[in-house]
Amino acid sequence: MSDGTTQVDHILVSRFGVFVIETKDYRGWIFASPRQVTWTQVIYRAKFRFQNPILQNLRHVQAVQELLEFLPPGAIRTLVVFVGDSEFKTDVPGGVFDLQGAIQYVRGSTAEIMSQNRMQFCVGRLETHRLSVSGQTDVEHVENLERRHSSAA
Repeated sequence: MSDGTTQVDHILVSRFGVFVIETKDYRGWIFASPRQVTWTQVIYRAKFRFQNPILQNLRHVQAVQELLEFLPPGAIRTLVVFVGDSEFKTDVPGGVFDLQGAIQYVRGSTAEIMSQNRMQFCVGRLETHRLSVSGQTDVEHVENLERRHSSAA
């Protein structure tokens, strides 16, 4: 991204779209609202706040859109997938799935929007812009997050 790094969990490139997937492995109760900045996880009597993964993944989608600007609008889709033993105690926001629901969502996308060659081009573009996985890239990503969030406060 032009203003730092972003750490995308998974990108699925298919003839039916590019799926940017944020994965959350939580247990306990989840209290969530699509527009809240933070969501809450409750395990017994302990409460933990975590960043709204829908908003978190929007930044990932923007980064992917910058790289794949040649794709038609709507070709890049966002999914938040909760794995693990969690239970939503509020309505599950749109775009948030358990693993089985995510599989059904992807399989339900049947309108072909790109050729095999275009898919390969997308993968190549993503791979060439991907940072290598290392302790150093993790440190740089955390530093970028700290800069971004301290300037927003």
